[in-house]
Amino acid sequence: MPNEDGTLAREGALDRVPEAFAPVVAAARELTGGAFAPGRLHSACLYGSIPRGTAVPGVSDLDLLIALCEEPAEEDRAAAAALEAELDGRFDVIDGASALLFGVPTLLSERERYDLGFFVACLCTPLLGEDLAGRLPRYRPTSLLARETNGDLHLRLPRWRRRLAAAGTDAELARLARGVGRHLVRTGFTLVMPRFGDWAGELEEMAEVFAAYHPERAEQMRTAVAVGRRPGDADRAVLAALIDGLGPWLAEEYRVAHGVKAPRP
Repeated sequence: MPNEDGTLAREGALDRVPEAFAPVVAAARELTGGAFAPGRLHSACLYGSIPRGTAVPGVSDLDLLIALCEEPAEEDRAAAAALEAELDGRFDVIDGASALLFGVPTLLSERERYDLGFFVACLCTPLLGEDLAGRLPRYRPTSLLARETNGDLHLRLPRWRRRLAAAGTDAELARLARGVGRHLVRTGFTLVMPRFGDWAGELEEMAEVFAAYHPERAEQMRTAVAVGRRPGDADRAVLAALIDGLGPWLAEEYRVAHGVKAPRP
């Protein structure tokens, strides 16, 4: 539910973390605090199913956003990769760990105000250090927010086609399938988000909200959910149908409804 003033409520909280994942979260806080050179780390957040309280042991991954005082350097990226490997190797309850790495100047920039800024303020749960949401606006489910969060599908489709053609192993296909399925679902949801008037956290909920406005595309979107949730089962033909069928239609609908995302370097 949105806040009383119609702004979007933050979707996660530390008190929603399932008990099985509490040791992982505690370790993530401790390890992140010591992973980077002195003076580099500003703060860290959790996002995804663990802070939403919907994580499944052995299935869900641990997602971190790490904010650095300055823009990331190669040694920071190496430290983040080592952190991911340490958490993944130590805990069987998670199916991998990932850490997004950004500098505070980028997260608070005007260019990212309605993309990464929104992500930090509404989709991230503070874990360590300052909560940057205090320096960001309150967000509403507007066409501007839709455009800046997911208005880049037209740029992704050619890259996905190239990756599908080049995928030579099941692991490569699965990595592509996970990204394609999840991005299509989120884009479909944000297409209709201004009319829906709220945010949805889970892929299944996003797909059903979308289906209420575009029932003729409901089955394609549910297929995208299945691909995103179980990428190891992805069929090359099904993935191609999503990229070349649902993808172009969705990109054009998005362009007409919200425009395209402001260019990034």
